[in-house]
Parts: sequence; C-alpha cells; structure tokens
Amino acid sequence: MTTMEKLREVETETGKRPFIRVTEVWVPDGDDGLTLKDGLYGGLAEFERVARETRFAFGEGLPGKAWASGKPIVLKDLVGSYFKRGAAAEAAGLTCAVAVPVFQGETLTAVLVLFCGDDREHVGAIEVWHTPVGAVEMALSDGYYGTAEVFEWTARHVNFMKGSGLPGQTWEREVPVVFADLRAPRFLRWEKAQEVGISRGIGVPVHTNQPGTFVLTMLSALATPIARRFEVWRPQADGTLRLTDGFCEIAGLLGAAPLTLATGEGAIGTAAATGVPAISANLSAEPAAIASASKVAGLSTLVALPVHRDAGLAAVAVWYL
Repeated sequence: MTTMEKLREVETETGKRPFIRVTEVWVPDGDDGLTLKDGLYGGLAEFERVARETRFAFGEGLPGKAWASGKPIVLKDLVGSYFKRGAAAEAAGLTCAVAVPVFQGETLTAVLVLFCGDDREHVGAIEVWHTPVGAVEMALSDGYYGTAEVFEWTARHVNFMKGSGLPGQTWEREVPVVFADLRAPRFLRWEKAQEVGISRGIGVPVHTNQPGTFVLTMLSALATPIARRFEVWRPQADGTLRLTDGFCEIAGLLGAAPLTLATGEGAIGTAAATGVPAISANLSAEPAAIASASKVAGLSTLVALPVHRDAGLAAVAVWYL
C-alpha cells in the first residue's frame, strides 16, 4: 500500500470526532492563580471564549483542584460538580475532563486539561494509575473509557507489577512508553482492547508532589483516535532532544532514524526548555523534520507534554492529530 493509500484509509477511519475534544494548558499567573496559556478547541468557539475569560484560584475548579491535590484528577460530572464552566461544557457536548498537574521538582509549571464528550461510538481510554509508597502493584485510580464499559470493568479489576503491561513498564522505566500494538504478551488486557477496537497506547509517568507513583495512559482507537502519531523525545548529553520511540499510522514505528531537535526549538523543544506543555496548531511552522513528517501523515496539531524526574527533564511525550 502506498503512503497516499494509507493516508486515505486513515482519513476514512478517523473521519469522526477525536476521543479528546479539547486540550488546555493552564499556567500560574504569579498571584496564586491559574490562567489559560493555550488550547485546542476543535471549533468550540464559545467554550474557548469562556475559558479565556476564566481564572482559577488555588483549589478552585478542576485546574485549581489538580494543583492543590498534586495529582491527576478524572472528573466525570462537569455540570453538577465543582467544575466552574458547567453550562458552557454542556452546550459544547463535553462530559468528562482529566486534569494533569505538571511539576518540576516541587514547583507547579502548568495544569494540562483534556476534555472528552459523550458519543455512542466514542471508544478509547484515558487512565490514571497509582502505586502507594512501598506497594508492589499498581492499581487504577480512575479513568474515562467512552463506551468501552467492559474494558473499563477489566481495568478496575487488574493490578500491574513493575515492568508488567503498559502501566507497569512505564513505572519501571520512568519515561513514556509507546505500545504500537496492543496485543499479548506486552499488553495484558489485549483481548478486551481488541473487542472494542483499541489498538495503540502511550504510558506517561506523572511526577507529582504527592507520595507514591502515578502513570497516565492514553489508549487510542482508529474510529475515535486520541492520536494518529505518538512520539517520545529524550534529552541527550549534548543538550539536544532525540526521538527515541513512537508510532505513526502512516510511517509505522519511529525512533530508528537519528532525528534530533535543539532545546527550545519548536513546540517540542519549547516544552523541554520551559517545563510547560506546548501546543501547535500550525505544524508547517514547526522545525523542518516535524513539518515534513506531519504533512506526509496528514497531521494538523500536536501536544507536547514535558515529563520530569524530580527537577530534571526525563522526556517529552508528544501526540498528534
């Protein structure tokens, strides 16, 4: 199959709305609050307008509570809860949000918020896994699964040892891990994943100021994709970033070619330099290697999430649509 034939096939498969409808980056404003730095809204102009007029105090709303709690939060009630923008979310068809605080050492640099919507064909998963201090297994803290109820039941009844499955391998390596093929033996829930159409995944360690270990996993289906391309960039001794792992629906497995970026270069390099998640909705303006690969694969946006180990940068996790 040629590249163009693959692209047309993927475009057909992914013609529906993506699993993640809205992505936001909230940053400290210097006055014990959070303001919006950037966002991807997928045409939800009114929800974007409300977001840009909103500020969160420490502990207020979903971003503020993620900051105060120091750990990722899954919120499945955006109307009858502490969520401040409930009316706007309901009007936009958004029903669930996941907030991920980004800490560099003990300092919060940002809160990344991912919104999903209710859909009869909405398949995929965003999961938060946690291991208490001294525990030998990792269990599900919470997650959102769209219509994949059976897969959710399985997740709530399975634990992972260090090095086992996507959560366990991410826990062991302490860097993002890409599973390009969610089948046995690496992915322990592969049968249920295949039943609902989930095919790819990425695990991201979440550094927090709370005890224990947290891992964020995002599991993608072609029909309602979280991403059509996942990448892992890691810092090198010479100060550059190198693409070390990834998968693209068009290009296949990534990481074999010695692709590098300078720290501070493009959205990915900016996330690495600042410790703040970065968003790009104009991939043609990114560094040549990123712009070229994105054009070939028909991609239009990216999200770059810096992953810290204590105060140092361990990697940048990147996903594209």
